[in-house]
Amino acid sequence: MIVRTRVAPSPTGDPHVGTAYVALVNYCFAKQHGGRFLLRIEDTDRTRSTAASEAVILEALHWLGLAWDEGPDIGGPHGPYRQSERLEIYARYARELLENGAAFRCFCTPERLDAMRAEQIRNKRPPAYDGRCLPLTQEEIAANEAAGIPPVVRLRVPREGSVTIDDLLRGPIHFDWNNVDMQVLVKSDGWPTYHLANVVDDHLMEITHVMRGEEWLSSAPKHWLLYRAFGWQMPQIAHLPLLRNADKSKLSKRKNPTGILFYRRMGYLPEALANFLGLFSVPPLDGEEMMDLAAMVERFDLKHISLGGPVFDVKKLDWLNGRYLREKLDVKAFVERVRVWAGGEDVIDRIAALAQQRIERLSDLGPLCAFLFAGRVEITADQLRAGKLDDESLRKAFVLALAIFDALPEWEFDAIAAGVARIAEIVGAKVRDVVRPFYVAVTGSPQSLPLYDSMVLLGRDLVRERLRVALERLGGATGAETERWKKLLEADAAA
Repeated sequence: MIVRTRVAPSPTGDPHVGTAYVALVNYCFAKQHGGRFLLRIEDTDRTRSTAASEAVILEALHWLGLAWDEGPDIGGPHGPYRQSERLEIYARYARELLENGAAFRCFCTPERLDAMRAEQIRNKRPPAYDGRCLPLTQEEIAANEAAGIPPVVRLRVPREGSVTIDDLLRGPIHFDWNNVDMQVLVKSDGWPTYHLANVVDDHLMEITHVMRGEEWLSSAPKHWLLYRAFGWQMPQIAHLPLLRNADKSKLSKRKNPTGILFYRRMGYLPEALANFLGLFSVPPLDGEEMMDLAAMVERFDLKHISLGGPVFDVKKLDWLNGRYLREKLDVKAFVERVRVWAGGEDVIDRIAALAQQRIERLSDLGPLCAFLFAGRVEITADQLRAGKLDDESLRKAFVLALAIFDALPEWEFDAIAAGVARIAEIVGAKVRDVVRPFYVAVTGSPQSLPLYDSMVLLGRDLVRERLRVALERLGGATGAETERWKKLLEADAAA
């Protein structure tokens, strides 16, 4: 048997360090066993998936030093490697599930499902499909289809008994069927959900080992049912613990930067970040924690992964990166890394064009442009409050900005400008009054280089981190406030 593993990110935003961690585990395991490592793009989320996000994923993983044997950019014998290009394949297998009784058509409306879930929550039961469409006859199904009611396809799940699934990290895991939902496999628009596409792809791409995040643990029995329905052998499976903050909370961009490219922009070396992530599954040799990718492959061991959750300790990453800068680079190599990190001649030209009209001496360039080469900028709440917005409006503006900027399909000038204008409208302020605290948050000063150009140059991840810090300086936002203010975005979009 040739070992075949994969990483299958969704192109719905900036690539997460957790994706890099999962990719590294799969890469090391495959290469240690002389196998093949695949990249598959799971882009069935039609509203959020973008080609730009896919390109950034490939860029980020390549930057880390990972290479795949098959994928959307290089092809391979099991393609296509984008799920959006495999719809006919999924439709064929969905029909097979309907024919053999492993799945059924469900005609319940969104309104009916919402009412069902609300009733279940009121009765303190976990929300789950109640099986209303399970007993439909062929005549009733035909009548619904003739009436133009678009169905979804759901997985038929036993209501009694259980299944035990062996996990390479966790051992046998027991699931009672009465706790497993009748998952939607095909949406009413004909597109598959993660569950059907994932199982079909893993089988057709001959994946032997599925190593994914523990957030997918509850999917294991659903996937087991699908493999059984198709008569296929289920791959060996391992659910990797999620990366954690120092306080053991889930690593989340609401608390800390999580984007791979944020760490590139901050000046971490890719080999240092890969080494740091590798330490979660590769034991140090004789106490030495510095190792290249080849050494990680050789010494990789699933048993080294702590189920308690690896701690993403930024201080340790700083220490490791510092060692790489000092011990692995001579002066010439160091200068070249600085040049690449700064963006090369193109970025320097763009910065010069923005700065030229704002200086009287070349020595003014340092203070004017320093924020572009910094990680975080030092700001105070008083600096943020120096304009016309009160505290609530400031906090609301930053919460809205984080939501709007996260959702932008392209990080470019016009989209950023439109986002700030939208924030001003929702807050009920003039654009210039919103721009001022954003200047402080992003550049560290109420006056600097043009704001939107600077935000483009800094990149989404770094801008997001600076806005998050600004929000913290003002006392942050409660969960209720965040949800309430985000609803203003929904109302604005619907208006």
